[in-house]
Amino acid sequence: MAKLKFLIKPPRFLFFTGKGGVGKTSLACATAITLADAGQQVLLVSTDPASNVGQVFGMTIGNKITAITAVPGLTALEIDPQAAAQVYRDRIVNPVRGVLPETVVKSIEEQLSGACTTEIAAFDEFTALLVDSALTGDYDHIIFDTAPTGHTIRLLQLSGAWSEYLEEGKGDASCLGPLAGLEKQRVQYKAAVDTLADSKRTRLILVARAQQATLREVARTQEELTAIGLSNQFLVINGLLPQSETARDDLAATIFQREQKTLAAMPEILKPLPRDHIALKPFNLVGLAALRQLLRDELSAADDSDTTHQAMAIPGLSGLIEDIARDGCGLIMLMGKGGVGKTTLAAAIAVNLAHRGLPVHLTTSDPAAHLSETLSGTMDNLAVDRIDPHVETERYRQRIMQTKGAHLDAQGRALLEEDLRSPCTEEIAVFQAFSRIIREAGKKFVVMDTAPTGHTLLLLDATGAYHREVVKQMDSHSIAHYTTPMMQLQNPRQTKILLVTLAETTPVLEASSLQDDLRRAGIEPWAWIVNNSIAATTVQSPLLCQRARNELADIETVSNIHAQRYAVVPLLKEEPIGVQRLLELSESSQQ
Repeated sequence: MAKLKFLIKPPRFLFFTGKGGVGKTSLACATAITLADAGQQVLLVSTDPASNVGQVFGMTIGNKITAITAVPGLTALEIDPQAAAQVYRDRIVNPVRGVLPETVVKSIEEQLSGACTTEIAAFDEFTALLVDSALTGDYDHIIFDTAPTGHTIRLLQLSGAWSEYLEEGKGDASCLGPLAGLEKQRVQYKAAVDTLADSKRTRLILVARAQQATLREVARTQEELTAIGLSNQFLVINGLLPQSETARDDLAATIFQREQKTLAAMPEILKPLPRDHIALKPFNLVGLAALRQLLRDELSAADDSDTTHQAMAIPGLSGLIEDIARDGCGLIMLMGKGGVGKTTLAAAIAVNLAHRGLPVHLTTSDPAAHLSETLSGTMDNLAVDRIDPHVETERYRQRIMQTKGAHLDAQGRALLEEDLRSPCTEEIAVFQAFSRIIREAGKKFVVMDTAPTGHTLLLLDATGAYHREVVKQMDSHSIAHYTTPMMQLQNPRQTKILLVTLAETTPVLEASSLQDDLRRAGIEPWAWIVNNSIAATTVQSPLLCQRARNELADIETVSNIHAQRYAVVPLLKEEPIGVQRLLELSESSQQ
């Protein structure tokens, strides 16, 4: 077996990062086992909110260093970022309960409920593992399943005066608020950040799939981390379909060709990176035997040449669209993580409704949606446009810097500028652009891809202090339209939220977390869509047959636990480009 590039002369710290569902945890676990099998002392640390390291090893780990008894030399630790964030919030909020009005306390809690708080709290937890101490002195390698983002690292680099900035009332924005709870010495954070930037001590492994969306995301991560000095990066393309599976399965052959074409057209910024390809495996990556096979070239697929998986009888997309069409108008929002196919499904739903003679406005904020290419034509009753998130975000940033930032000193402006790089900023800016369109939904169908998280929506709500900061920049006419969309999203008679996911453990967990987030904002998702399902199609490739069977448990979890109603869209041989193919996709019914 040729040695994988990212495992050649590995430094002490290895970070695996990438979008949810690309296989970070499995690769981190497999790497830890490989190094421990080679006689090294290894600590595996997970900071993933959906961590399943314990499940992978078949044992309970939790927030304490635990020996993996079946692998001499390997120990593991699961930092629960949600629990860390809750402790963090309690430390800040509990002293003011009963002292400040309840509405103010809720506002503070909401400011501390976002992704930035979770990430900063997790970083606060594992900082001690990045500096020399008795806790980590005996380990040859420490492997992290997920790394902090460039945004969080930049915030920590601006460590001079967040507390002063907040105490003087200069800001209480989405990411600076969480920084107020940091208690450890800033010198320790500086040492941790220095470790991350030291290529002799730290290596970042960017994990992606051969999909345009995940490659774009990892390219953004690469650029962001390089800009702050984290340059020792390797790229791993995980889950590639082996060519050997294409012999007698047209779907497998199409997938293989599509993946190879995607790799050839990957973002230029990624091409110079040392790169490894990991083959798609037919089995669930749970247990030592499976993990030890993950990094090997040989494939242990079921080799029964007579194997065929027949498409399962599962509710299709047409049933959902039938229910939507009965209302005659309304707002349809597709939400979910990147790479699950929201844009294509939004286009398919819009085309179906327009085909019925209903007026439809289809819009997206996905910078790579290329709706015109997906539609590949025009049709009656359908208006299409795209909101450019970069333009909207820059316009928003400039307005805030020209108003609120005008009265700050240089350090205060630097903090405000960094806070405005938060993902929440883009969501707020785009949502404001969306709000101008939402009013149309009383007279026609408005189909939107994508949407803000529940956390951002709550920040926008009238009770939030952050909302009041934003309102200062708006005239009375804008404020009226600004608050109305939130109320419309909470009204199930006016808005239907469709959560899009894949039939895989991590994407389902992430969609479930998004649903909880929305419910906290008073918004109840209307339906789930499981996209690109192998179980919903007929395949003959032994590997795809096994993966189809693996999907059934995740589809059952969606249907029995998470969704009020759901649909499953099969993995298609041909990409759904053009009005006719989108119409065929939307008309898919029970198999």
